[in-house]
Amino acid sequence: MTTTSSPDRAESCDALIIGAGFSGMYQLHALRDRLGLKALVLEAGEGVGGTWYWNRYPGARCDSESHSYCYGFSKELLEEWEWSERYPGQPEIMRYLNHVADRFGLKRDIRFNTRVTAAHYDASANRWQVTTEAGQRYSAQYLITAVGCLSTANVPKIPGLEEFAGDWYHTGQWPHEGVDFSGKRVGQIGTGSTGIQAAPVIAAAAGHLTVFQRTANYSVPARNVPLTDEFKQYVKRSHPEIRQVMHGTPNGHPFVIAERKAFDVTAEERQALYEAAWEKGGLQFRATFQDLLADKAANDTAAEFLRNKIRQIVRDPKTAAILSDIDHPYAAKRPPIDTDYFETYNRDNVALVDLRAEPIERITPGGIRTTKGEYPLDIIVFATGFDAMTGPLLRIDIRGRDGQRLADAWEAGPRNYLGLQVAGFPNLFTITGPGSPSVLCNMPVCIEQHVEWITDCIAHMRDQGMARIEAKPEAMEGWVQEVNRAADATLLPQAKHSWYLGANVPGKPRVFMPYAGGMAHYRKICDAVAAKGYEGFVLSD
Repeated sequence: MTTTSSPDRAESCDALIIGAGFSGMYQLHALRDRLGLKALVLEAGEGVGGTWYWNRYPGARCDSESHSYCYGFSKELLEEWEWSERYPGQPEIMRYLNHVADRFGLKRDIRFNTRVTAAHYDASANRWQVTTEAGQRYSAQYLITAVGCLSTANVPKIPGLEEFAGDWYHTGQWPHEGVDFSGKRVGQIGTGSTGIQAAPVIAAAAGHLTVFQRTANYSVPARNVPLTDEFKQYVKRSHPEIRQVMHGTPNGHPFVIAERKAFDVTAEERQALYEAAWEKGGLQFRATFQDLLADKAANDTAAEFLRNKIRQIVRDPKTAAILSDIDHPYAAKRPPIDTDYFETYNRDNVALVDLRAEPIERITPGGIRTTKGEYPLDIIVFATGFDAMTGPLLRIDIRGRDGQRLADAWEAGPRNYLGLQVAGFPNLFTITGPGSPSVLCNMPVCIEQHVEWITDCIAHMRDQGMARIEAKPEAMEGWVQEVNRAADATLLPQAKHSWYLGANVPGKPRVFMPYAGGMAHYRKICDAVAAKGYEGFVLSD
């Protein structure tokens, strides 16, 4: 049993996990129920769910297909749970995660309403000393961050926000009781994946919606539908085969990327293939050709197809021109999928403001003022995304050997080995951290791979009588080069305003953060490292 926390005594355990989303819940199950360790999860929220606990904004929905957006570690769990839709909404995902937590008895070892503020490594004791916002103290040999890639809300510092007389919200910190838009004048800032999901739902409820767009974006219809009984039976019958496909694809999705290239077919055949993919909907659109993210000319064919779709859907030519004036290759930023996003601009109560033509000057008590005038508003919705990947880690005061701050180690951008460990920070593991496929992948696939690798690593250490593991500096430098090489082999770095590069946060280093070499390739690298006795790490007693 763990000891009780008190102001002068730290609660002690083998492993501390920060965050109770998909990552933290599975890591707790793996360490506690497979290895028999004393493990605790510290969670800032009142319940499990991670990003889905906080992101309750209108239209919040997964962009991975439901039968792939779930745990695969338990055959019984796969067979007993049924999803209702092709793309599950936030409430259904929360029901699923609570079902998992209850089924495996996870909540008894999760400390809710517990926000971690500091984690310092004590070299003499080989333990991580962790402090919470309320002053609670914990001590553990292993510290595992399961803080999520998209969990630190990015509210832009626009002058005058504190003077706004109405209400304002960030989509990533949405009130659990919801927001009543009835008859209200609403301004939405941001048109990334979140804004594209939220705008149609807000527009249907509000008196008027004004969307403030900085960066135009592609989007493909989700074509979300209820799942048929036949499909549900297929999933239960075929989950080993489905999982094999997911583990063999670069993005961890349950569909195979076509082997053909964009110019292997005629222009007419290419158009027909894009039309078929558009009608099918979802992220499978980018799997139409295998070279869309490797060859700019190939990508241009998809980009022009999608821009033409925008012009066909949006009736006002001026609005259509603003929405289709896209400055990056298709899927070089996260590729959104939507339900009636572009159709929303055909509503009488919706207006679009092009922030490139008229930047925001300030927020006034009555609304938003741009260089061309003021827009009166009752509510402002910030769909401005997150301080992604590094933000959730750097808001915690993490200090390794000799008091080295993670914030200093990453001053020029994140540097680690395999996205798992940082030199100078023994026994600290980061699940889906920068330098791993993470946000370029169907998240449960990379989460399970990371959790299982970390669990196997700790099991190996215990078997060998080892107490510490730490990445070698030279291995870390080699991995940074590999992350850059993989990114440069794609069109991804060409999206200059991408949060993959940290470009949505002023002052953040411009470094391509996720590993773009593909999940299947990454898994092989990690397996090879483990097979060679954890090559690139130092293990010691």
